[in-house]
Amino acid sequence: MHRRLPSLLLLTTALAGCDLAPHYDRPALAAPSRFPQGPAYPAATGGQDATQDVAGIGWRDFFTDDRLRQTIALGLANNRDLRVAAANILAARAQYRAQRADLFPTIAAGADASVRHSGSNGSNGSSVSSGSTGTSGSTEGSGTAHSYTADIGVSSFELDLFGKVRNETKAAQQAYFATQAGADATRISLIAEIATAWLTMGSDQDQLRLSTQTLRAYQQSVDITRAQFDKGIASELDVRQAETNLQNARYDVAQLTTQIAQDQNALNLLAGTTVSAALLPDGIGADDHTLAALPAGLDSTILLKRPDVVQAEDQLRAQYANIGAARAAFFPTISLTSAAGTASSALTGLFSGGSFSWNATGSSALTLFDFGRNKANLRYAEANRDAAVAAYEKAVQTAFREVSDALATRGTIGAQIAARTAGAGSADKAATLSLARYRSGIDSFLTTLDAQRTLYAAQQSLVTTRLQRETNLVTLYSTLGGGLR
Repeated sequence: MHRRLPSLLLLTTALAGCDLAPHYDRPALAAPSRFPQGPAYPAATGGQDATQDVAGIGWRDFFTDDRLRQTIALGLANNRDLRVAAANILAARAQYRAQRADLFPTIAAGADASVRHSGSNGSNGSSVSSGSTGTSGSTEGSGTAHSYTADIGVSSFELDLFGKVRNETKAAQQAYFATQAGADATRISLIAEIATAWLTMGSDQDQLRLSTQTLRAYQQSVDITRAQFDKGIASELDVRQAETNLQNARYDVAQLTTQIAQDQNALNLLAGTTVSAALLPDGIGADDHTLAALPAGLDSTILLKRPDVVQAEDQLRAQYANIGAARAAFFPTISLTSAAGTASSALTGLFSGGSFSWNATGSSALTLFDFGRNKANLRYAEANRDAAVAAYEKAVQTAFREVSDALATRGTIGAQIAARTAGAGSADKAATLSLARYRSGIDSFLTTLDAQRTLYAAQQSLVTTRLQRETNLVTLYSTLGGGLR
């Protein structure tokens, strides 16, 4: 018997190393290896090393406006979505630890004490017992009998010969990792959303300032036209057309005032608290509020490091482990129960020599017919694996599209800004000339009104395009995985 024990231990060890989960290979990149090139895209500025630096640029370094940095810090400290994500991490970690505990036996200790009294003929007696289930002693004859036991042991510990518990633990671990990656993705998204909301509010402040200035200019035009109408030089049509421009500008001022209030409400929600007036933007103007340049024309494999892509891959790994657990259900389960303890008829002799005892039992069970339950569970796990593969590939493709779109905007935004700036300058000169010609009686007032409307629209477009330039850099930074540091 003793000679067979080493062989039995070796066999058990070999079986314990059995893993029925399919081998995991990362799916091929479901996107081109390089980001798009062409007239809409910026020229390459670096290799793959430069790409990796994007994720390494801390958000405090990327955003150059101190008010914006402080607002982002408020959001990271108070945003409720981040708090939910942090709680989800704790929950996933607790589930993983609870599942991992099944890899080890549960050891329990117990004690039992009983007293039995019987009459001389043994026919009339009574018994009193207390304690937990354990090994009991017995006493023949009449009188009072005492029994005391204490033991420690393992109850129904399943030997994980086919990797069922290990794969269930691996699946829980990968789910935990996926939750962590999801929290990282939430953090990056929050930083980008706060920055975009802050810049949008600044742009609306610029628009309000422009509309207020235009309102004053239109008011002057109305005053001039009314004065000329009173002198019989201008017609009532000129007055009414000037008043129409004035009322449109008044509407814009009122609408932008409302929009700025709503911008602040949105910013407060993202920050998780009220953002003080000292941190709010008063405009964005032509200044840069972020780093002016990021690497472009880079290897798309950098997308594999994006937290949302990492999350999808962790979920895929978990499904591979679930297949291993489902396959293990087809094989026998072996459980061990053991206990060691001591028993005595007297409490003082409970731990004396000769009172020690132990026992060990093993059991095995194999499902012979379950009406296809195990097979269905395996098919279910395999289907979930296939769905996770598709979800991972979709995450990669979505990331590729987001970066490509941001690069396409970046490649032409400089030309757009230059065109809008030149257009606004020309419109300003045209409005000045048309007003002078109208006062000289050369042109009709309709020409002046058209020039004023054109100038107003050109200036509005310039403010909007400046906002697009700032938010485009924020988008490119976040889609390349920046914002974790």
